[in-house]
Amino acid sequence: MAELKEKLRADLTAAMKAKDSATTATLRMLIAAIRTEEVSGTEAKELTDADIIKVLTKEAKKRAESATVFSDAGREELASKERAEGEIIARYLPKQLSDEELDTVVTNALAAVEQETGERPGMRQMGQVMKVASAEVAGRADGSRVAALVKQKLAE
Repeated sequence: MAELKEKLRADLTAAMKAKDSATTATLRMLIAAIRTEEVSGTEAKELTDADIIKVLTKEAKKRAESATVFSDAGREELASKERAEGEIIARYLPKQLSDEELDTVVTNALAAVEQETGERPGMRQMGQVMKVASAEVAGRADGSRVAALVKQKLAE
């Protein structure tokens, strides 16, 4: 079984014993999302830690979007609940890359594609650059941040 899944279950038990209702509810939701992902598709499968990080990233993104929508609608109490859940989820995600680190990853991806194709990549090769950069980033930066930086670098 994946290490991260075990950690989530152990932390759920600890949160239940500590009567921390917010953490308990959030961890239960995360474990349910992981279980749903395991049984989705035609055949049940055991998720790896990398797969679990993808599920957690998706759940964190949902919380951030919901918090924004609630905040815009003037529902600050619901927005703060979503933000709190996002903070709990963030504890289990890898440390996010800084702008400088992300810039280095994208520059390296551009160089790799340039070496592979023999010419400086343009907007048509954005998919190739994104593939290389996304593999390197692996859950440590939001895809939209990576895409925006790749577009910027390709336009230069």
